[in-house]
Amino acid sequence: MDPRDVRPASSPAPPPAPSVALAVTDGMLHFELSIAYEVFSRDYDLTVCGPGPVRAGRFLLEPDHGLDRLRDARTVVVPGWADVDVAPPAALVDAVRAAHDAGARVASLCTGAFVLAAAGLLDGRRATTHWAHTDVLAARHPRVTVDPDVLYVDDGSVLTSAGKAAALDLCLHLVRLDHGSAVANTVARRLVVPPHRDGGQAQFVTTPVPAPGNHPLGELFPWVMARLDWPLTVEDLARRAGMSSRHLARHFRAVTGTTPLRWLLAQRIRRAQELLETTDDGMESIAAATGMGTATTLRRHFARTVGVPPDTYRRTFRVRATSQPARAGD
Repeated sequence: MDPRDVRPASSPAPPPAPSVALAVTDGMLHFELSIAYEVFSRDYDLTVCGPGPVRAGRFLLEPDHGLDRLRDARTVVVPGWADVDVAPPAALVDAVRAAHDAGARVASLCTGAFVLAAAGLLDGRRATTHWAHTDVLAARHPRVTVDPDVLYVDDGSVLTSAGKAAALDLCLHLVRLDHGSAVANTVARRLVVPPHRDGGQAQFVTTPVPAPGNHPLGELFPWVMARLDWPLTVEDLARRAGMSSRHLARHFRAVTGTTPLRWLLAQRIRRAQELLETTDDGMESIAAATGMGTATTLRRHFARTVGVPPDTYRRTFRVRATSQPARAGD
């Protein structure tokens, strides 16, 4: 055989990108709409679905398809609804309900929860929205368990978020579910935001996304992230920040909504997730790389925080990395 006739084996084609549809109509909040568009514009097959030219604030948007195409998407995202005193359009409500009935995962950002509630998707579920409107949502939809003290709620096929920065947290959470922590962290770095805030974190955060140099802790966060393998203590963080441990705790609560130790553990867990997804490192190596000392400590904290043992998590995300995520309901 002529060696020139030998062709290299072709690599398997990558799985198609999961589809996301933004459900839009007049009266949407342009900030939340822009967040969703920016996060899902890469790594996804993104479409915008609406009844025609849509005005969001001062912006005029031309959708790709009508609302009927929402049912073809794996994930439907409903941005914030500007005037919660006005019922959302029936066509939007019906289309969102039909998409969920067809198996789509449906997520609302901020007051988009009012659209999901009107569609009956939140009945019997726990949900959230912007803290200023949680009482209204609870009074108008008594079958919904409204939680005013969280950033977002993941109830499987239905997800809701609080306002503004929390909407970004939920979008990054969806990316993490679909593609893993490594991709979600890449998106977060591109947007210059922290890669993860737990959904159960309080909404009342003075500065949820501090810029380096604009806050007393702005220089501390990247310093810690580069040293997660160190056995850092609160005293170490306070010394680096040049303040007392009590002063540090006050700043942490204002910026992150949690304590220094809980924040540090969350970063260690996130790093462990990324290593589990992207490397073949053993548990002892990952424990050392994340500052958790031993595999036993890693397994205990990981299972308590994530809900599954690290070995199970690794197997799950290795499968996701090689196959297209399944539609909800498939």
